[in-house]
Amino acid sequence: MATLSVITTPIGNMEDLGFRALRVLGELDALACEDTRVTRKIFQVHNLPTPRTIFSCHEHNEEQAAKRILGLLDSGAHVGLCSDGGSPSISDPGYRLIGLVLDSEHTVEVIPGPSAVATALVASGLSTSSYTFKGFPPRKSGPRKRFLEEESAMPHTLVVFESPYRIGKFLADAFEVLGDRRAAVCVELTKKFEKVHRGYLGDLAEQFDGLKVKGEISVVLAGNNPKFRRKPPEE
Repeated sequence: MATLSVITTPIGNMEDLGFRALRVLGELDALACEDTRVTRKIFQVHNLPTPRTIFSCHEHNEEQAAKRILGLLDSGAHVGLCSDGGSPSISDPGYRLIGLVLDSEHTVEVIPGPSAVATALVASGLSTSSYTFKGFPPRKSGPRKRFLEEESAMPHTLVVFESPYRIGKFLADAFEVLGDRRAAVCVELTKKFEKVHRGYLGDLAEQFDGLKVKGEISVVLAGNNPKFRRKPPEE
């Protein structure tokens, strides 16, 4: 059976690509990636030979790409899969494809590497003993509040991704639903203009209200624990 290598790529800083990932990328016969233009930059920066076959695999063509990948694997090719950053199938296409490859009894190997979830969690300064990652919240306020209410009583830390165009509204809804607990807004992790904003939700919601933000955002929210809530002023 042939091997599908699921390769984790940098979330920003190209120096974060591991030695194993570099080696495997240079050995591939074919590579499926979210955006070929983004992935080609990795080969250029690290002076790696580009695979003979490189094509896109994203949320709009995953079924079609999966058929092509299975065909390549059936022919004995070593195929790679990567997203624009981080690990495929973590808020990116990939899990359906991986399931099909496993069903076809080919080998799947995962090459670990940079993670926006883990980086944001550690950078937040909040508890790392237990956490939940829930991807992107709903875009509209009503469903978003219900999304947050599901976690309101939970003691674990919550990590989500959010669009720079909605971060202010998300924080306002989080403050309303979860109360004034500690949080962190991580912008452009590992990149040149990385910034981590830490504080209480009330302050962060005010800070980001109407603020124009550029780049990718990870948000970390403290769990439901009194030690992470703002204490009322003493009378």
